[in-house]
Amino acid sequence: MAGVSSPPPMDEKAKRTRDLLASFYTNTSNSNSAAPSSPSAASNLTPRSPSSLDSINSPSFDASSYMSLLVQKSNLEGLLQKHVQMAAEIKNLDTDLQMLVYENYNKFISATDTIKRMKSNILGMETNMEQLLAKITSVQSKSDSVNTSLFEKREHIEKLHRSRNLLRKVQFIYDLPSRLNKCIKAEAYADAVRFFTGAKPIFEAYGDSSFQECKRASEEAINTVIQNLQEKLYSDSEPIEARAEAVVLLKQLNFPVDNLKTSLLEKLEDCLLKLEDESKDVSVGEISKTFRAYLIIFPDSEQRLIELAQGLFSRRYDAVRYQLKKRMLSVDLLELLGIIWEDVTTVDQVLPEAALPAYSLESTCSSIRQHISIAFSHLQHEISDAVAGSQSKSNEGRDELDLHIVLENSKKAAMQGSLDLLVELRQFFDEKLELLPKLRELITDWVQEGFQEFFQNLEKHFILLSGSRTNNCPLGESNHSGVLTQSPDKLPTGLVLVLSQLAVFIEQSVIPKITEEIAASFSGGGVRVYEYGPAFIPGEICRLFRSAGEKLLHLYINMKTRKISVVSKKRFTTPNWIKHKEPREVHMFVDILLQELEGVKIEVKQILPCGVIKRHRNSDSVGSGSTNSSRSHPNAMREDKLTRSNTQRARSQFLESHLAKLFEQKMEIFTKVEYTQESVISTVIKLCLKSLQEFVRLQTLNRSGYQQIQLDMEFLKAPLKQLVDDDDAAIDFLLKEVNNAAHERCLDPILLEAPILDKLISAKLVKNKDLSASPL
Repeated sequence: MAGVSSPPPMDEKAKRTRDLLASFYTNTSNSNSAAPSSPSAASNLTPRSPSSLDSINSPSFDASSYMSLLVQKSNLEGLLQKHVQMAAEIKNLDTDLQMLVYENYNKFISATDTIKRMKSNILGMETNMEQLLAKITSVQSKSDSVNTSLFEKREHIEKLHRSRNLLRKVQFIYDLPSRLNKCIKAEAYADAVRFFTGAKPIFEAYGDSSFQECKRASEEAINTVIQNLQEKLYSDSEPIEARAEAVVLLKQLNFPVDNLKTSLLEKLEDCLLKLEDESKDVSVGEISKTFRAYLIIFPDSEQRLIELAQGLFSRRYDAVRYQLKKRMLSVDLLELLGIIWEDVTTVDQVLPEAALPAYSLESTCSSIRQHISIAFSHLQHEISDAVAGSQSKSNEGRDELDLHIVLENSKKAAMQGSLDLLVELRQFFDEKLELLPKLRELITDWVQEGFQEFFQNLEKHFILLSGSRTNNCPLGESNHSGVLTQSPDKLPTGLVLVLSQLAVFIEQSVIPKITEEIAASFSGGGVRVYEYGPAFIPGEICRLFRSAGEKLLHLYINMKTRKISVVSKKRFTTPNWIKHKEPREVHMFVDILLQELEGVKIEVKQILPCGVIKRHRNSDSVGSGSTNSSRSHPNAMREDKLTRSNTQRARSQFLESHLAKLFEQKMEIFTKVEYTQESVISTVIKLCLKSLQEFVRLQTLNRSGYQQIQLDMEFLKAPLKQLVDDDDAAIDFLLKEVNNAAHERCLDPILLEAPILDKLISAKLVKNKDLSASPL
């Protein structure tokens, strides 16, 4: 088995076994030459010092030294373990050796069987080979005899055939001028060029001697052919395929065609420009055939043809985008894109290097996105037009009807317009255009982004229409914390109120409906959804319009309050209150104030619904009712008049009013404004009365001026309570605050007596009744 030299590739275990066997046989062979024949000879050998216990597989292994070293370094238990380990290794080596013997034996048996089969197959082959050799020799001898007998005849026949061919060529050369003339008459220019190019080598060899006359006549005929081909090339009436064939024939005649190439490409560019004009009868199919012909004629013109094709479809998509600037229905856009896509497919079969489908896909994306953006912009204009109608109609004196109609039209434009737009955009998913399935996710993202941007821009547009530039200050705060800036133009207040209610309608009705429709038809999305989340966020839009509605409602209240404050300021800054005369009647300022408040009521009733406001009762406002009423009641003041002087009484009342405030429970006058008639009217009245109080504090009054303010505030009590219905406590409190402010600023604060006060108020009521009964 040691003679086996080159074993087949083995796995790790077999390789290890082979190495062990190799080391074993090597050690055996080396040791046989120097092995002692007797125990006495073994003692003469030079002893070797073991290096370590791991040197058992080395060529210089010494068993005695190994055992000595093992006994020295190991205890009894270690020796037993080493014994078990070595016994297992010996058993594994025996098993591996046995397997190697079996494998080599099987290979030997297989080789023996193969040799036997080869020997049995070769036995009958020698006889067959001898027979085949005899037959081949017989055939070769007969073939040689045939060739010898027919050699002379074959040579003669070949000589005659060469002569015949030469005579045919000579006859063709002599007949060539007449053939060319016949081709010219029949306009068979391809045959003429083929005949002339075939005879050209003969003319080059013998044209100056034997065939001089034939060459001259043929050249004259071929010049005529060249002229006719040039005329056909430059003729616009000839089809493009005929002109292309003419170029091919001219190139075969070695005619310079570089100038012709430039001319033809210019004609092709003109043809492409005609294709954009629908009145010209030029189809893309003809253009694609032209491209194919030019690629054959001018292989080096491929880049120029690619530029022309890309320019053609670039102009067509530019035309589509130009048409999109006007409002276009989705069906019309899809029809245009479908026509262009069919043309792109046709040209792409001829010029795939132009990458027209990729460019068409990109341009289609751009066109559809532009269409969606313009559709939302148009919807915003429709809503804006519906709202802005109130400004023109309010000047015609029909506010009571117009504001309600404008609000309803605006709601319809917002709700129905949005739903109609969704139905229209859904057609992008219903059409069978090949490109659309690839763009479904993108279109979904664009629609959702479009609604998000549409509502955001609509909210900004509402603020812009209202003339607001900064956030308005909260109600009840001074103007130093943030005033509302208005545009220079006068704004109709009804427009602001309509915008406020429309914002509420969009938040509560439009956005939930649009969210349902988007979930039904435009759910999902593309890459944007996975990276940034959904494009349309209803909660954010609702918060936006909720905030806009509150801002606009506050703006309406502030606009009305400022308008009344201008009148109030004029009322209190114009007269000289130190020299004010005794009150004869209720001042006309009261009529103007009530007229403005009535206008607020008319506008609010058209837009806002009725509601319930928080009532303020005297019991809620006053903590120590007995003390406050006894100290602040006019009767108590008149009793003190008998015992005190005017100066002492004024000082006493001033101190008592401030002392009473210490025991009063603070009243919450300015509550949150609701979208109801009562809340808005009540807030406007409270702000107006509060501004009156501030204007009074800026003046110094005499007794008559103080009494005039008392008369005006007493007359306002009843009409104001009618406007705010059940909010009597707040009105009483604010009117009282105005009187108190006048009392504080008066030099001689003596109230009008009750009979005189009632008489003046009754006279004013009668006068107002007469004015309302008389015709204008």
